[in-house]
This record gives sequence, structure tokens and C-alpha cells, in this order.
Amino acid sequence: MSEPALVAVAHGSRDGRSAATMHRLVRAAAAQAPGLDVRLSFLDFNAPRLPDVLHAVAADGHRRAVVVPLLLGAAYHARVDVPAAVEAATTRLPHLRVTVAPVLGDDPAPLLTAARARLAEAGAALDDPGIGVVLAAAGSSHERANDVVRGLAAGLPRAVAAFATSAEPTVDDAIARLRTVGAQRIVVLPWFLAPGRLLDRVEARALAADPGAILADPLGDHPLVAATMRARHRAGAASPLAALVDAG
Repeated sequence: MSEPALVAVAHGSRDGRSAATMHRLVRAAAAQAPGLDVRLSFLDFNAPRLPDVLHAVAADGHRRAVVVPLLLGAAYHARVDVPAAVEAATTRLPHLRVTVAPVLGDDPAPLLTAARARLAEAGAALDDPGIGVVLAAAGSSHERANDVVRGLAAGLPRAVAAFATSAEPTVDDAIARLRTVGAQRIVVLPWFLAPGRLLDRVEARALAADPGAILADPLGDHPLVAATMRARHRAGAASPLAALVDAG
């Protein structure tokens, strides 16, 4: 098997909608790349876990795998949890070479296009001068990850970043800011891959602040998200560092 397996790893959630979305996304990526071995794993809450999937990949004859974190920000899970899980698995897999690719949000351009499509599906358009957009993200203790979201919002017309946890502003504060600059209708554009408790919190606060707010869907299994997964796999497979990530 010359082409490395693509092992997608999601954080996992107690909310079943999240895992279901990850399964749909992985199926979409596999459909775009017939013949590529694409598998889903989780860090927590859901099965199968990342070490188990890497063991299965090795047992099926693969000598290489690229782990693609299904994460939008390069925060704690990407910087610590994923590498630790890979290291724990590969110490027992001396013949499997594993490369960890950057997170999906490392190149946000295609994901922003997918987000714009979700906004259009919700019946809103960025060229509408009456629209104010809340680009809502989970939030992180890693401030650089929050700054990335703020930068993305700054590149959109009449948009403000907001966070569910760990960072400011909150969604209701972001809505208040948009009102002060003349926004007549509010659209919440989730910078989330999947529904879950944090996104529910975002949406609840938005509707409490503005019962008429429009709620777009998360990125989910949009074709551009699936294509970004494959791009991360290709980059990981071609990386000159791949030869150094060898448990043997």
C-alpha cells in the first residue's frame, strides 16, 4: 500500500449529533478520493479512539498514515492531545510511520467559502448592507487561536467574532456591537464543524439577545470541508518531515 491511510481524528462529544456529522464528513472525503483508505477516530467520548484506529491501519498492512485533526484551531487539542495519542500508539507500532497534518483551519480560505455557502443557505448574503454577521467560535485558552477567528471576522463586511467560552466578546456582546454600527438583521455564522452543546449555547444567547437572529448551520460535511481534509492528507504525505516521524 503506497498511499498513506488518512486517519481523521475528531475531538468527540457527548452530543450524538457531533459524531454523526463527523461520520458524514469522513464519508464525503472518502467519496471524493476513491481508493484512498479514509478512517475516522476520536480523542474522547466516542469510539473508535485514535490509537485503536492506528493499530487497525497497521494490522491491515499500511506502513504509513497521515492523521488529519478535524479541528478548526491549532489550540490545546491540536498541539498536545493529538500528538500525545499518536506517540502512545506508535511506540507499539514500530513499522507504522505516522505524520500529523495541520488542522483544517490552518488554511481557512476554503472553509470560509463553505461558511459563506451556509450563510446563503440560511437566506442571508454578505452583500446585504443591513446584515450584521456574528462569526461564532468555541473559544480557547490559547489566545492566538482566538485571534485567528477575530482576523477572519475582520475580513468580512460588518462582522464581529464571538466566542462560547474562554474569550471575549460573547455572542450577545457581539450583537450589541453590530447594532451600534447599523446592522438591521443579525446572522450567526458558526465557525464550528458540527452541532453540539457549545453551539447550542451560542444559538441560545443569540436568540435571547435578538429573537429574530438568523442561525446558519455549522460547516459540517460541506464538500469544501471534505476537500480540505484531503488537502491536509496530501500535504502530510508529501512533507519532508514525514520521514522523521517514525516510531521505529
